[in-house]
Amino acid sequence: MSQEPRERTNGESDGAAGGESDVTYEQARWSEGEAYEPLLIEKDATSVSVDSSLPDELTRDELELPAMREPEVTRHYTRLSQMNYGVDSGPIPLGSCTMKYNPRFTEDVAAHRGNRVHPLRADDDKQGILRLLYELQETLATIGGMDAVTLQPPAGAAGEFTGIQVAKAYHEANGDDRSEVIVPESAHGTNFASAAMAGYDVVELPSNDDGRVGVEALEAAVSDETALLMLTNPNTLGLFERSIEKIAELVHDAGGLLYYDGANLNSLLGKARPGDMGFDIMHFNLHKTFATPHGGGGPGQGPIGVRGDLAPFLPTPQVREGEGEGGCETYEPEHSIGRVHEFMGNWLVLVKAYAYILRHGDEGLENVSETAVLNANYLAERIEYDVPYGPFHHEFVASADSDAADVAKGMLDHGVHPPTTKWPEIVDEALMTEPTETESKARLDDLAAAFNAVAATDPETLAETPATTAARRIDQASAARTPRLSWHTLE
Repeated sequence: MSQEPRERTNGESDGAAGGESDVTYEQARWSEGEAYEPLLIEKDATSVSVDSSLPDELTRDELELPAMREPEVTRHYTRLSQMNYGVDSGPIPLGSCTMKYNPRFTEDVAAHRGNRVHPLRADDDKQGILRLLYELQETLATIGGMDAVTLQPPAGAAGEFTGIQVAKAYHEANGDDRSEVIVPESAHGTNFASAAMAGYDVVELPSNDDGRVGVEALEAAVSDETALLMLTNPNTLGLFERSIEKIAELVHDAGGLLYYDGANLNSLLGKARPGDMGFDIMHFNLHKTFATPHGGGGPGQGPIGVRGDLAPFLPTPQVREGEGEGGCETYEPEHSIGRVHEFMGNWLVLVKAYAYILRHGDEGLENVSETAVLNANYLAERIEYDVPYGPFHHEFVASADSDAADVAKGMLDHGVHPPTTKWPEIVDEALMTEPTETESKARLDDLAAAFNAVAATDPETLAETPATTAARRIDQASAARTPRLSWHTLE
């Protein structure tokens, strides 16, 4: 990066000088000190008569709705936003599941009136949309080194499952009944889940001493039963698999396929392509690589790419250039596994990814990766925690000298989102951190200062954090097992 240092104000820390964070952070709290903003229905409600032609068993006699003016509703949601933390507030360096800033120009492009096209219109009547989809397919194929791409899967995990289904159909078409999927121990949890959901036995592959896939361990694991090896490269420690060509050779010699988890593709743009490494199938995480929305349940999109002999098994419909005057058409691949999502998936997410790629161009996408790698290594050098591996690509994993969960809670009191904790398990008390390319050097210094301030805090004090947030420390186990999914539960 070539940014000049900025003047710090309002008590911001001088992280570059190695000082601790002295930022005063207080998250908004409303309703006379209570830790929540009342629901609209709690503020003001009125009963509205319901007149419907539906059968009686499907209707209510009356419906209780908030009766509020627009300014009150606007202020309610503004207060909620002030009690929360989002990527517009600051970085979310949540390693592996990182959310990076989404540039606003993509929202403008997606909101263009030309995108308001009903999906059931005939191909001849939506040529602009089909052309965009076709060009995005081809662009992603070029970026990934793949021969064909489907845009349908609505998330990265859905892309994984779709890719495994394509592999399964391919093996079955070849009369090959295989029962196992090999997954490294540091892989994303969705890899294990996707393989199991597809009906495979999961073989966990241990890492070697340098945090990478051990070739000897793979030789022992691979067999005639191997359908796939699912691999993230760089892996979840931020390390590039240096033996990737040998790994691909071992899997292919056994008749298996090599699957690329695209969660970390943002560190390779313009530098390396999964297809050139020997991968047969991959998915693209559009949110982290191409800055489409992530979190909050969606919307998402997780296209998959495949080598040529797997293309006939892709979901339907696909888009191709038709005969004649350069038009595009939809079609069903010869041995398609069927639909995995209605229509073309989350259409406007694809528009945003397409706009992001065009805005950057080849040189810009390469700079994205260069800056993501630079930022991760810079931050890893600035923090006062043990970082057992390196150098890194997009992310790093530090080891806390106390409970990593307490470290995460303590960071909230410094106005920053904490990293992923306790995973991967091959690092004790792991702090998995990915700053992405969107953060400036000054903000990385602030992040480092927050890390270092927490490192200097005694464990007893840390166990009582956070103290400055709208919601204090919660019972995470109960929240995960018995979530309140409706405001009715407050009654």
